[in-house]
Amino acid sequence: MPTTFASVSRSYPENGVVEMSAGDVRPRARTLLCFDQLQVGDLVMVNYNLENPEERGFWYDAEISTLNAVSRTNKEIRVKILLGGLGDVIGDCKLQFLDEIYRIEKPGAPALSADEDWYCPTCKNDSSEVVKAGEKLRTSKKKSKMPSATTESQRDWGKGMACVGRTKECTIVPSNHYGPVPGVPVGTTWKFRVQVSEAGVHRPHVGGIHGRSNDGSYSLVLAGGFEDEVDRGDEFTYTGSGGRDLSGNKRIGEHSFDQTLTHMNRALALNCDAPLNDKDGAESRNWRAGKPVRVIRSSKGRRISKYAPEEGNRYDGIYKVVKYWPEIGKCGFLVWRYLLRRDDLEPAPWTTEGIERSKKLGLKVQYPPGYLEAMANKTKREATVRAVGGSTRGRKRGRPRATRPSKREVESFVLSEQQRNLIQEDEPNRKLWDEALSFLSEGPVHTKPIDKSLFTLVAKMIRTLVFPALKKCLHACLQRSFRAEVFSCPACRHDLGKDYAMSLNKTLQLLLDQFFPGYSKGR
Repeated sequence: MPTTFASVSRSYPENGVVEMSAGDVRPRARTLLCFDQLQVGDLVMVNYNLENPEERGFWYDAEISTLNAVSRTNKEIRVKILLGGLGDVIGDCKLQFLDEIYRIEKPGAPALSADEDWYCPTCKNDSSEVVKAGEKLRTSKKKSKMPSATTESQRDWGKGMACVGRTKECTIVPSNHYGPVPGVPVGTTWKFRVQVSEAGVHRPHVGGIHGRSNDGSYSLVLAGGFEDEVDRGDEFTYTGSGGRDLSGNKRIGEHSFDQTLTHMNRALALNCDAPLNDKDGAESRNWRAGKPVRVIRSSKGRRISKYAPEEGNRYDGIYKVVKYWPEIGKCGFLVWRYLLRRDDLEPAPWTTEGIERSKKLGLKVQYPPGYLEAMANKTKREATVRAVGGSTRGRKRGRPRATRPSKREVESFVLSEQQRNLIQEDEPNRKLWDEALSFLSEGPVHTKPIDKSLFTLVAKMIRTLVFPALKKCLHACLQRSFRAEVFSCPACRHDLGKDYAMSLNKTLQLLLDQFFPGYSKGR
């Protein structure tokens, strides 16, 4: 009795079950054939559209009738389409997909080799790429040809910190948030740019301007990249991006062409309170009415500015774009200049008031976790090496005494009258608010541990909470869970039911908007 098969097409289920004999089943076509491997009369599998020959169609068996190499890149193949029955042939069909011609495989698997160490040619690892015990890692041909493999630059790129990825992300405000970030006072300083990104003050790791060309700029870093920039503290000129040749894996390069008012340059120009002008620039009618820009000064700018920090990257507050214009810079090419002026109620960190405020808040340079310990161990190892190799004479060096941190008077976190009234009205969360209010004397949100304040507790809820809603169990309902058809409280697993009507806690919503500006928008 001949063997029969029943098949169902997933793409065309309307065809139903199709019975076929063993002669109609063959191995899947898997070998692509090049033009040089084809000959007239060969039977191959090709893709062809009978109704629209220039578009993709179905797969057919075909017999090659003509092969014509017009040029090195222009080739022509004509075939006879075999439809299966006797005489069912469509001749003189020109193929469109010449790189998708498959060999028709014959039934039956090829005989395996008698060699015990035989491997499939497509699965075998290249023995020349295997690193044996005691050997060094071999450089691939691709990496050996890259400019980074042969560079002679001695520039310090921050020991890789400019390329490191974020370990956390700021969720207090959206990425397109204008204005200050809650919990980050003026004068906050970070050692590396990646920390600034994690804090949400300036999101890009490397770029100097963060913004969108159809919206505006949210923040920028003043790093003294141009010698002809002028920094007066409360006012400075900033040069746009672009105009440099960064080919060959370069991070910075010499100016080789003019800048244009596009991309981030256009985004920063949109912050100016004036119609956009990409030819002559524009000056704001009321500079305070422009969109705010968070400004971070980098220690790299110390060579041209006395206002830059001695170490790390410091948040200096909110600035506004007064005007922007094109001019020929010292590089000899056209650049776009921006004049920014400070418009922030908090004192600048270089002023007497700002220095005193930073002391009250206990602001110091923030380092990544484990960074100081790693640097201390490195210094200790280097000192040990010098002590072993050097003379034993001289001043006796002992272990440095541990200095006790000095207790400073920390500025308390002050609530407004409206916030106090709203907290009194939020009866369902009375217990949580009482716990949070007991920590107001410890200072702003950024100086307290995350698990000690309701403000930071709410910050963790922000990731999934949209509009606070109360339930029978008095927990804040996550509306996104309902969209995912999870109709239970994520905190206590209380079953709510699919048709449960949630009542919004508008009081808590107002408090969230005040403590975390931008909470409602962008969600």
